[in-house]
Amino acid sequence: MITQQEIDQFDKDGAVCLRGLFNIEWLDRLAIGVEKNFSDPGPYNTVYTDPDNPGGFYDDYCNWQRIEEYQDFMQHSPAAEIAARITKSQSARIYHEHVLVKEPGTRESTPWHHDLPYYGVDGDQLCSIWLPLDPVPKSVCPEFVLGSHNAGTLYYPKLFLTSENYAEGIDGFETIPDIESNRSDHTISSWDLELGDCIVFHMRTVHGAPPTEGLKSRRRAFSTRWLGDDARFAKRAWKTSPPYPEVDLKHGDAMVHNSFPQMWSA
Repeated sequence: MITQQEIDQFDKDGAVCLRGLFNIEWLDRLAIGVEKNFSDPGPYNTVYTDPDNPGGFYDDYCNWQRIEEYQDFMQHSPAAEIAARITKSQSARIYHEHVLVKEPGTRESTPWHHDLPYYGVDGDQLCSIWLPLDPVPKSVCPEFVLGSHNAGTLYYPKLFLTSENYAEGIDGFETIPDIESNRSDHTISSWDLELGDCIVFHMRTVHGAPPTEGLKSRRRAFSTRWLGDDARFAKRAWKTSPPYPEVDLKHGDAMVHNSFPQMWSA
C-alpha cells in the first residue's frame, strides 16, 4: 500500500501526500457522518467565522464513538494500517478524529502551528491523516513546513480564534515565528488533492491552511490522529485539546486506555 520511498519522505519531511488509498465508498460514508455530526454537534464544536463574515470555518472532534460512520471508518478503513506503516510502528491506536470544514469564500486562515503541544501525548511514532471529502486545489490545501518535525523546537499552542498563545514562560516551549511573512526562509509544501488522496503528517510538523476565497465548493476534511508503539502520556501546563478528563494516566505512561483503543496490529 505504501512504498519505502513514501516512508522515507515522511521521515525526512514530516508530511507526505499518498494517492488513491481510500475508495469513494469510505468518503461517501464519512460525508453522511459529517452531516450527522454538525446537525448535532459535540461539546467541543467551534465556529471560527464571525456571523457577519462570508463563508464559514468550523470544526468538531471526539465524536467517533457516537457516530456510526466514523466508528466504521476507524475500525475497518485502511487508515490505522497506513498510520502504523508510515510511522514504522507495530500497532496503531486512535487518539481522536477532527472534522474541519471551510465553506466557499471563507476569509479565515488556519494559523501556523503544530499539533503535538495541544495534545497530552509525546513520542515519535505519531501522525495525522488529513483526508479531504472534496477535491482540494493546491491554492486552498494545508501547507507544511518540511523538516520542522525534526527541528527540536516545540511551540506554544495558539487559540485559533485569537492567535494568542495558551501560556507564556513555560520551559521547553517558544512562540512560533512569523512564518507567513518569511515564507522564503522555509521549505513549504502543499498539493492538489483528488478524492481518495490524503496527507499524512507528523504531530510535530508545522502547518497552516489558507482561506477559501475564490473556491466554489466546500473543503471538508476528516482528520484522524494516530498513536504508535512509543506514544506516551504527557502532562501539559495547560488544558490539552482534547482534554480527556477521564484519562488517569501518569506522565510517561504508555497510551493504553479505553479512550485510545488499538485499531490495527501487525
